[in-house]
Amino acid sequence: MIASFSRLSLLWKILLATSVAVTLLFALTGWIVVRNAVDTTKRTMEDELGASFQAYQSLWEARAELLASVSLTLSQMSDVRSAFGTRDPATIRDTANELWNRLAIKRAVFLVTDAPGKVIVSVGAMPVAERDVRTAASQFPDQVSGLLVRGGHLYQTVFTPVYLEGVLQNVLVAGYDVDDLVKQLRAATGGSEFLFLSEGRPIASSLPPDAARDVAARLTATKRLGDYVLKYAARGTPLSDIQGNSIGELWILRSQSMASSERLADLRRNIILLWLVAVAASLGLTYVLARRIVEPVKELDQAAAEVARQNYTYRVKAASQDELGRLARTFNAMCASIQQARQELIRQERISTIGRLSSSIVHDLRNPLAAVYGGSEMLVDAELSPTQVKRLAGNIYRASRRIQELLQDLLNVSRGNAAGAEICNLREVAVAGCESLLASAEAQHVDLEIRIPEDIELPLERNRMERVFSNLVGNALEVMPDGGRIQISALAGGGYVVAEVNDTGPGIAPEIRDSLFDPFVSAGKKNGLGLGLALARQTVLDHGGDMWVESEPGQGACFRLRLPVTEASRSSESDRLAQPPAASR
Repeated sequence: MIASFSRLSLLWKILLATSVAVTLLFALTGWIVVRNAVDTTKRTMEDELGASFQAYQSLWEARAELLASVSLTLSQMSDVRSAFGTRDPATIRDTANELWNRLAIKRAVFLVTDAPGKVIVSVGAMPVAERDVRTAASQFPDQVSGLLVRGGHLYQTVFTPVYLEGVLQNVLVAGYDVDDLVKQLRAATGGSEFLFLSEGRPIASSLPPDAARDVAARLTATKRLGDYVLKYAARGTPLSDIQGNSIGELWILRSQSMASSERLADLRRNIILLWLVAVAASLGLTYVLARRIVEPVKELDQAAAEVARQNYTYRVKAASQDELGRLARTFNAMCASIQQARQELIRQERISTIGRLSSSIVHDLRNPLAAVYGGSEMLVDAELSPTQVKRLAGNIYRASRRIQELLQDLLNVSRGNAAGAEICNLREVAVAGCESLLASAEAQHVDLEIRIPEDIELPLERNRMERVFSNLVGNALEVMPDGGRIQISALAGGGYVVAEVNDTGPGIAPEIRDSLFDPFVSAGKKNGLGLGLALARQTVLDHGGDMWVESEPGQGACFRLRLPVTEASRSSESDRLAQPPAASR
């Protein structure tokens, strides 16, 4: 993936980076906004739950106080006490019905029991058992209030004892069926739902029956709500009976209103639409700005390619004043500087070429001129025999011919001409190149052996190759003033001839071995400018071959020349076989 991204253009990289950055920014912003909206909604629902719980407590306590005050008032009325004192159920029933109907407390249930708990009169349906009365009697003479679960219904009850002459005579039981209160509770709390549970089952609820059972099952299993129809925020409180024991739980549920859900959905939708608009706008703006940045970069890239093709006259338009404009002007100044430096380099190279060529000619003319000068001096100053004169004349003739050939080579170079190659016998070329050095070798007690087979023939520029052998043998003689041996050999094979010039001299110094064939590199020589080996190797390269040296200090040197045996091989150096070791060059 990284490799694929790296192959994209700069414009696409900028567009992708911008789109990713905008997407991440809006995703983070949208998440924060939606999270805050959800948290705000949640806090609002929790506040509403708290208010609903307070409203429930207030209404519940008000109902309990009403039942308690009415029951206490009834128990203290003289008519009630007189009727209870008769112990006549009919009298008690008539009196209780008359008084209770006179009070007209809506949805309230009223019972009168005897001291053991047997019901004497009942106004409304509330199944109170004798054991309930006996349970409450443990707290008499105080009023006892609490919840009762009977027959699948939940009742809010108040037990009020009636004493006559210090003896418990009757018990007044007043209460409400909670089923009749839940709608009133829902209206009083602004739409909160109430769910009364006992043993995990709903016994009173403002919810539809199916929804009540579903919510009860979820609350029993997880103690929290999921999504079944709407999301609910829930708050629970325990329910206690007349002894203070827990008989169940009350859950107050606050549903997330449809308006809130729609607002959250609209918020998400608006964030997505805003993100799409922002991405489109940012990509459009980025594209325009990136094009203004990328176009100058493309021009600079094209200009760099032109400079790589050595077109130093190419210039970049620099219209802006920003960093890219300054970069373009700097690039133009660099091109102008390179162009000027290149022209100066060409001029210096021409001068240097003239100097190297002159040095080469001087170097190559020194030996034949020395032969002419020495021979002429001997002819003038000495009395020589005709044989000696003939021999000196022959030397002078050959030296003069060599000078003539060198001058012709110089003329060919100046006119751009090169002498044509001809099929030559390699042994004859080597013998001719060493002929002028035989006297020096003999004087220095150096054995010069030429072991080149007679049948090796290949296309050569004869004069130039003679000078190659002459340079190599001459250099070997200079480093062996006290005698030694020089051996020239050759071996043909694989379309090439490899010639070797071995000597028993001190070898090549390590410090110049890698640059031995560079111009003006020389060490341990009294004469010469360090051009002979450079010119010799260039000659071999011009023939389509190569030249290198192998040497160890104190063990002599071995110069190898690889020459092609066909004319076509001279046209390209790319057809060379094994390359010489780099360290020996």
